[in-house]
Amino acid sequence: MDKKALVPVAQGIEEMEAITIIDVLRRAGTKVVVASVDEIMIKASQGTEFKAEKLIKECMDEQFDLIALPGGIPGAMNLRDSKELETLLKKQAEQNRLYGAICASPAVVLHHHGLVTPGNVTCHPGFVDHIDNGNIVESNVVVDNNCVTSRGAGTACDFALKLVELLHSKKKKHEVMQGLALTT
Repeated sequence: MDKKALVPVAQGIEEMEAITIIDVLRRAGTKVVVASVDEIMIKASQGTEFKAEKLIKECMDEQFDLIALPGGIPGAMNLRDSKELETLLKKQAEQNRLYGAICASPAVVLHHHGLVTPGNVTCHPGFVDHIDNGNIVESNVVVDNNCVTSRGAGTACDFALKLVELLHSKKKKHEVMQGLALTT
C-alpha cells in the first residue's frame, strides 16, 4: 500500500529540515505533498528559495499517513498561525495517524495546539522552555504514540529515517540508509 505524507512549509522554514524530510521520505517510496501555508514560492530561513507544490488549503479533503513539520524561525510561527494546518494536525491526531515535528515546531506548533501534552517530546534546546509539560527528553528523536519529535537541523536525517521506519518498516529504513551510505 502506498503511503502519503504531507510536509507543510512556510516563509522562513528551515530548509535543511524541509528538504531532508522530503528527500528521505521520497527515497522510501512515500508520496510526499509539499504544501505551503502562505505562498507557493518559499524563502527559507537561510535564504534558500524553493517552490511548494500547492497551498495547504488545497489539502483539506486529503488524508495523509503522516504530517511532518520542519522547524526554523519564523517558519514554525507561520506554520502555527495556519488555521488549515491546525485543523489537519488535530484531525491527524484524533485519527491516531502519524505526525511529527522538528526543531522549533514541536514547541511552537505542536505544543501550542495541545498535540504533545501529555507525552514525551524533544525539540531544539532553545525552545525547551516553551513546553510546560515537563516531559522533555534530551534525545535526537523521540516517539510517543503517533507523535515523533526531533531536535534540529543536525538531527533531520535521523528524524526522517525514523519516520520511514514507522511509516514503512525497518527494512525500508535500512534500504534508504544504504542508498545514503549510512549503514555500517
